[in-house]
Amino acid sequence: MPQRTVSTEKAPKAIGPYSQAVAAGDLIFTSGQIALDPKTQQMVDGDIRAQTERVMENLSAVLEVAGAGFENVVKATIFVVDLADFATVNEIYGQRFPRNLPARSTVQVAALPRGARVEIELIARQPS
Repeated sequence: MPQRTVSTEKAPKAIGPYSQAVAAGDLIFTSGQIALDPKTQQMVDGDIRAQTERVMENLSAVLEVAGAGFENVVKATIFVVDLADFATVNEIYGQRFPRNLPARSTVQVAALPRGARVEIELIARQPS
């Protein structure tokens, strides 16, 4: 199964030894996205709402360059520092999936890179 690295300037550069995403066969595996502004590589200002919106924009950019969209997502994993933020994260996340809801896991973690409050990774299928 051939694989290719997926990269775009419309999402933050990797802050470690990893790719924004990898396409393997007809699957796209995104790395976890936090609320980094792709222009400045700095965390966005604001609360969990602002962070989640930036995360979803970053994921959208990565999916787009890979040739897919949120409608092609089959699995999502959400990491939050505080489950009390889950309702807000869920609301913003849900706006991207009006139908064809992917499978999903949500996990509370002790900390995330750069002091982020939310990180999301996706697995998607290439459109037919």
